[in-house]
Amino acid sequence: MADLILVLNAGSSSLKFRGYDVGDRAPRLLVRGQIEGLYTEARFSVADAAGERREEHRWPAATRLDHEGAIVFIGDFLRSHGEGHRLVAAGHRVVHGGMRFTGPTLVTPAVIDELAALAPLAPLHQPHNLAPIRTLARLRPDLPQVACFDTAFHRTQPEEAQAFALPAEITARGVRRYGFHGLSYEYIASRLPAVAPEAARGRTVVAHLGNGASLCAMRAGRSMASTMGFTAVDGLVMGTRCGSLDAGVVLYLMDELKMDTRAVEDLIYKRSGLLGVSGISSDMRTLLASEDPRARFAVELFTYRIGRELGSMAAALEGLDALVFTGGIGERAAPIRDRICRHAGWLGVELDPGANEHANVDDAPRISTAASRAAAWVIPTDEEGMIARHTFAVLQGGRS
Repeated sequence: MADLILVLNAGSSSLKFRGYDVGDRAPRLLVRGQIEGLYTEARFSVADAAGERREEHRWPAATRLDHEGAIVFIGDFLRSHGEGHRLVAAGHRVVHGGMRFTGPTLVTPAVIDELAALAPLAPLHQPHNLAPIRTLARLRPDLPQVACFDTAFHRTQPEEAQAFALPAEITARGVRRYGFHGLSYEYIASRLPAVAPEAARGRTVVAHLGNGASLCAMRAGRSMASTMGFTAVDGLVMGTRCGSLDAGVVLYLMDELKMDTRAVEDLIYKRSGLLGVSGISSDMRTLLASEDPRARFAVELFTYRIGRELGSMAAALEGLDALVFTGGIGERAAPIRDRICRHAGWLGVELDPGANEHANVDDAPRISTAASRAAAWVIPTDEEGMIARHTFAVLQGGRS
């Protein structure tokens, strides 16, 4: 009987999962799926490694399927459709690891307690990330679980890149720049030696652009700076998140508009970004297809802020050798890549319009000209694959 690693990525109303075959070699993707609409009208879908849809299921609203019910359903599905595979471990994406968790960690009751204590640093993510961990710990206490952190990759940044100019007693409470999307950046760093060896050795900025968006400055594959800071709302304009915001604006909202902390939280996380600026949609595909001036302005603001922050990342690296696009927008939206590369012309990026327009992402294409001083690439990310590799390594008794 072959072994199977289950990778889970839990959100507030969704649970994404992947199943990986493991033996004495690297994990191999078998199945991918998700349950959306938890607590409302839940929907299950699953596909094979090639993306071919295999099964769907829906629950009526009265059922109100929760995270525990979703875990049980996925477990039953894998047992009945696992083709002789035996579940040997679960790997989890956990947004926040604080300063202590700097790599994949085997879950224990004490680890769960420590991660729960970090919830104030990521209140909209951490509790949901921990929900399936707690469920599996109760239902399958014998099953090894590995927590993999979005913050861990950025712990190589110099201290001045992680600090706010605040009194030491506040910094000591954990108020500092953490950075996120680390599993995505770690995966790209692992791919660069094969795809672009010079970028792997040099000064590279990776743009993870999706509903959540950030930039990471890497030197020789190690994080040196990032646009996200204390929380995942900082930095670039995102689908519904505002990105960098003068702290004085928050004070104004509270003093003049009488908004409480929960109202401000809802505004900056869920009603701002592309959605708030356009008043139309948080989906870049919808905005690019729209003739509405508000949609056009939202796109312009999105790319302008990326161009400006790209200069900041290049400054942290003291130059730029390569620019890498990844994430849903970065991999699929050629017009966005075009605008960003034009913003980066002063850094030596010279776009090849044809290569950009017809880029086959599966081939991790170069989209800059041969003469470009700084190369530009499109490399698809695989955060779940990174988690599977980490989990497999921990099972083997080491680090990936």
